[in-house]
Amino acid sequence: MKEFGYHRASDVAGAVAVLGTDPDARFLGGGTNLVDLMKAGVERPARLVDVRELPLDRIEPTPDGGLRIGATVTNSELAAHPEVRRRYPALAQAVLAGASGQLRNMATVGGNLLQRTRCGYFTDVTKACNKRVPGSGCPAIRGEHHNHAILGASGHCVAVHPSDMGVALAAFDAVVSYETADGPGDLPLGWFYLPVGETPQRETALPSGALITGVTLPPAPVAARSRYRKVRERASYAFAIGSVAAALDVRDGMVHDVRLAFGAVASRPWRARAAERVLTGAPADGDSFAAAADAELAAARPLPHNGYKVTLMRNLVVAVLTELAEEAAR
Repeated sequence: MKEFGYHRASDVAGAVAVLGTDPDARFLGGGTNLVDLMKAGVERPARLVDVRELPLDRIEPTPDGGLRIGATVTNSELAAHPEVRRRYPALAQAVLAGASGQLRNMATVGGNLLQRTRCGYFTDVTKACNKRVPGSGCPAIRGEHHNHAILGASGHCVAVHPSDMGVALAAFDAVVSYETADGPGDLPLGWFYLPVGETPQRETALPSGALITGVTLPPAPVAARSRYRKVRERASYAFAIGSVAAALDVRDGMVHDVRLAFGAVASRPWRARAAERVLTGAPADGDSFAAAADAELAAARPLPHNGYKVTLMRNLVVAVLTELAEEAAR
């Protein structure tokens, strides 16, 4: 590892000021992704700014009935919080599916949103990678890509975003708050992650030097009946090969409201807007669920070795929505 300086921040303004004077510094939360990348030589910060002791570790109700989650809340705290479990159960399930207990005890909400892809070409500095070295190429397109993107990719990058938590947050229209030297700002999660396009090295719309301070979940009654389902290649903790966050409100056998987001299929958590449009007002049955999945996956552009994801995601959507509809009918 490259030698680096260390600074423990005592307030948000001070943390932001350090990055303003040192563009090679990085914020350090739990370090469960950043430190691994430093060991591999992918990240080489000159200084780490430890933000774990900042007053950003609370989960609180908002005046309109939503929830505000501080950036340094650990994944364990988030998954165990009674209001998260009651009002946004898919979020708690996603966090529990995401890592072992030891990692959840360290990992933070802010860090989870900023974690980098686990593409083997990205994490191996001996290989080309447009995300790591712009213009060097994307060997995954013709190489190992069985767990790479089928939606929203480009000829410059086909890596997927690894977050489970982010998929549930995308389904529930979360808003990311941040602080810069010029003041605070907010980004809806749908705008937070940038399309991969020709600049895969630019992953988020955060301003330079910005510190994530929290995530707000707006009120969403439909979220109380929600589920997160993850498929992985082994029973122990592993990154998804496909996942779905779904919420469903059924009234008189018809879909009144629905939320859907996919994981492990794109460079960002993928909000399934086309599927939601097909489902809203449709019968809450298997045919409608399959038609909705087909509408979303019509845009899929699989590579030679990851076409299985199209079938996997279709079956996953139908299975999860069917379970939710059966629960609603009881």
